[in-house]
Amino acid sequence: MAEIFEKLTLSFTYPFVRYALVVGVLIALCSSLMGVTLVLKRFSFIGDGLSHVAFGAMAVAAVTGLTNDMLLVLPVTVVSAILLLAGGKNRKIKGDAAIAMISVGSLAVGYLIMNLFPTSGNVSGDVCTTLFGSTSILTLSVVDVWLCITLSVTVVILFLLFYNKIFSVTFDENFARATGTNAGLYNLMIAVVIAVIIVLAMNLVGSLLISALVIFPAISAMRVFKSFKAVTVASAVISVICATLGILISVVAGTPVGSTIVGADMAGFLLCWIIGKAVK
Repeated sequence: MAEIFEKLTLSFTYPFVRYALVVGVLIALCSSLMGVTLVLKRFSFIGDGLSHVAFGAMAVAAVTGLTNDMLLVLPVTVVSAILLLAGGKNRKIKGDAAIAMISVGSLAVGYLIMNLFPTSGNVSGDVCTTLFGSTSILTLSVVDVWLCITLSVTVVILFLLFYNKIFSVTFDENFARATGTNAGLYNLMIAVVIAVIIVLAMNLVGSLLISALVIFPAISAMRVFKSFKAVTVASAVISVICATLGILISVVAGTPVGSTIVGADMAGFLLCWIIGKAVK
């Protein structure tokens, strides 16, 4: 135990480890807040679809030589989120089918572009890093950290300010419209916020594991709590704890950060499931 503590203490003398912990906790917090809404609206796999869109956009940004890929990735992901979440009910291609199409298509196009126009001699390594976030979180610059802090604080403020509206749109959109709530506007806000979270989370767990970061804390909290507010708060607490543990375990054991965080989320779900069974 003393050896582990000593290793952690030494690790935190390096700025990139501190950056990873700060960014990881903030991303986990934002993901959990919107995760409850997505699960209840039956859009749990929107994370997969949007993360694959972001992967395709990152591939295009890489081959075109953009110094800051966020200039392309964020707008493309936001537009895709709006089309999927706030596009209305008159679409000919509905919900899960649209997500599946855009997810598989973007992933395939992104991988094809990276192979046709390689930007380094290790295309497989670049793809693996992007898909699983194995090293991205440990190479953050100060600018990346401040950008993440700014966007995360904005997400939290928006969620708190419009909590009641988000609640009404999540549970009964038709009733919300009948009471004068501009459901389309709040669906648009939710779509934009989700897109921002997905782009941020790619550095933490990679594009293939983002759904776990969104879904696991929400469904874990639902095993124990029943009210929307209680589930949201519990989801945030569970997500932050699991992200922190995942990063610390990764530092000590040398395991991939993203996979370790998802493993911690799985363990958290199992614990909540047992607690939920015990209190019934």
